[in-house]
Amino acid sequence: MDRITIDLVSDVVCPWCYLGKARLELAIAEVQDEVSVDINWRPYQLNPDFPPEGVDQQVALAKKLGGKDKMDQAHAHLTSLGAEVGIDFDFDAIKVGPNTLDAHRLIHWAGQESRETQTRVVDLLFKANFEQGRNIGDPNVLLDIAAEAGLSRPVIESLLSGDADVSHVLSEVEAAKQMGVNGVPFFIFDQQYAVSGAQPPAELANALREIAKAKAEALRNLN
Repeated sequence: MDRITIDLVSDVVCPWCYLGKARLELAIAEVQDEVSVDINWRPYQLNPDFPPEGVDQQVALAKKLGGKDKMDQAHAHLTSLGAEVGIDFDFDAIKVGPNTLDAHRLIHWAGQESRETQTRVVDLLFKANFEQGRNIGDPNVLLDIAAEAGLSRPVIESLLSGDADVSHVLSEVEAAKQMGVNGVPFFIFDQQYAVSGAQPPAELANALREIAKAKAEALRNLN
């Protein structure tokens, strides 16, 4: 079976990234008998200038989207799309717009344990922010998520209290921008093919099949 690695550039406060994750999981399930997929989560920051304590999410987002009416329309649209893939968006519950640097550090440390642990942490962060209205910039929330994912709470607490891997995360964000990533989610297949945006599951499944087919043909040509 062909194995494909996806580097998924995202931010855990991006609703389209949460939607993209759910759609990708449906696509992977569709091709699981044909293609094996590994996911590496790569950081991006939509709001790198937010202070560590965060901002008033409702005020900041309404300003960004051109007013409360437009924000409400966008949220209604996303809520509908989320329901199709099992996401229960609760945008009204999100009071704090966090700086996600520490969340990305946690994702990085989880990835050092295993891909499965990393994906579990990403899933818990998305759910905490978008379905539970928890502040994922709060160290205590991050510690609870780390523990729930099976990471050592004391170890993560020690790491979060310092600046471990801050420069690593920031350099990865910068590298993504240098590659031309200016919106997320952004999918990089086998470091060769790129897909931008939360594509429908069928399109992602077709992309996986086509890449697997191309890899198999290239292997045959080598032989």
